Formats: sequence, C-alpha cells, structure tokens
Amino acid sequence: MKVINLHQEEKELIELAVDNNRHAQHKLYSKFSPKMLSVCRQYIKDVHQAEDVMITAFMKVFTNLKNFEHKGSFEGWIRRIMINECISFIRVQKKVKFIEDENYVEERYNNIESQFSVEDIQFLIDNLPDGYKMVFNLYCIEGFKHQEIAEMLGINEGTSKSQLSHARRMLQDNIKKLKNYNNGTY
Repeated sequence: MKVINLHQEEKELIELAVDNNRHAQHKLYSKFSPKMLSVCRQYIKDVHQAEDVMITAFMKVFTNLKNFEHKGSFEGWIRRIMINECISFIRVQKKVKFIEDENYVEERYNNIESQFSVEDIQFLIDNLPDGYKMVFNLYCIEGFKHQEIAEMLGINEGTSKSQLSHARRMLQDNIKKLKNYNNGTY
C-alpha cells in the first residue's frame, strides 16, 4: 500500500501555482473554494455577493502566494485573506456601525442544545446587525481574541466585547422566539 504525503502534494501545488501554473491554481481553487465560500457566507448575507468576495479574495491569494512561508496551515492562511476581504467589502458598503458601550458587563450564556437546522442558525446569525455579526463570527467561529478583533476592525477592545455581548443577547432572544414559533406558542 502506497501512502501519499498530502502535505507534500499541497506544497508542490502551491509552488506550481506561484509560477502561474493555471492547472495548479485551479486545483487549489477547487479544493478550498467550498470551505471559503462558507467562510464568506458567514459574514455576507447574500450568497452572490459572498461568492464575488470569495473570488476577489482568491485573486489576492494567488497574487500573494509567493509570500506564503509554509509555516502553519495553508487553509488558515487562505481563510485569513477571506475574512479580511469580507471585512473590507462590508466597510465599503458602509453597513457597519459599532456602538461604544461604556457600561459593558460580560454575561455568561448557557449553551443551547441545537434543535435547529443549520439554515435556522444561519438565518439567526444573518439577522444580527452587521457589527454584531462580524464580532460574533470573528470571536465565536474563527476563535480570534478581542484584542485581535479590535485591531482588525479598528475599534477598541471594549467595543468588541460589547458587540459580542449584544450579539449573544440578541441571538438568545431570537432563539427563544424561534423555539416558541416552532412549538406553536407564539
């Protein structure tokens, strides 16, 4: 039985893609585009706009591929480019407003066992105000710390924490409403 070193194969594809080998670029795109569209979709409600942002981000990936140092995950490197492109897109749309909350108090939230479909959860996240959604995604899904989020978004750390708190509260309220609706007690 022959064992294929997948990391080596990826490294070779990257090296070929750096040299503008279209076949290698296409293979990388085909491998990563489904996951990256999902990443873009987390930030951008409209799937067509998310796809446009993803394609623009892939252009940046291929343009900057020579800068990838093979330290850490290639997928993580691409993901970071996707997230930054989503943030740029949302900023250009001027949809994001971050509200400073000086009286921020961190709250604890219980995990709710999911009785909802992925579509329901995505719907709930999509209906958050853009600032809440961006911070929620960066913190809860991507795993960034508040200091990193603050730097990425050009806000202070307290604002990031406040946005997350408001997002969680809004999600909790909307989950209760959805539960009641699904149970017929609305």
